[in-house]
Amino acid sequence: MSLPHAILTALLEKPSSGLELTRRFDRSIGYFWSATHQQIYRELGRLEREGLIRALPSARATRGQKKEYEVLPAGRDELARWTAASQDPKPLRDALLLRLRAAAVVGTDGIEDDLRRHLALHEAQLAEYEEIERRDFPPGRDSMEDRLRHVVLRAGIDLETFWTHWLTRTLEELDTGRDE
Repeated sequence: MSLPHAILTALLEKPSSGLELTRRFDRSIGYFWSATHQQIYRELGRLEREGLIRALPSARATRGQKKEYEVLPAGRDELARWTAASQDPKPLRDALLLRLRAAAVVGTDGIEDDLRRHLALHEAQLAEYEEIERRDFPPGRDSMEDRLRHVVLRAGIDLETFWTHWLTRTLEELDTGRDE
C-alpha cells in the first residue's frame, strides 16, 4: 500500500505531471521505494478516481498535454493517517544471502564473482548517496523538513556502508577458507 503514499508525498512536495513525477521518483524516492513508470501512471489514475488528487486545470486545452496533479485535502488526510499508523518491520528477504546458504551445500562456483559485482554496485551507490549528502545537506540546513529528508538519506548511506563492509568481510572469509 506504500506506492500511493509515496506518490502523495512527492506531489505534496511539488505538484507535478506524471512525467515529472516519474523523473523525480528516479532521482529521489526511487532510491528506497521503486516503481515503474506504468505503476506510477496507473496509481495516479486510481488516486484521482478516489478523490485524493486532481489534475490541475490547464490554461489552454490541447490534445496530449501533460496533466499536472496536486493533492486534495482528502489525500493529505490519508497520508497523515498512514504516516501516524504503526507498522511492523519487514523481514529481510535477499536472494544473495539465500544463494550463499545454498553454496554451503552445492559449492561456491561463480558466487565470488557475483559478490565482487555486488560490492562494486554498493560502493557506487554509497558514493552517489554521499555526493547527494554533500550537495543537498550543507551545514545549517536544519529545518525539520531538511532533517527528516536527511535521516532518510542517512539510512541509505548506512545500509550501503553495511553492505560494503559485509561483502568485503565475506570475500575475505571465502579467500581465507581457500588457503586452508
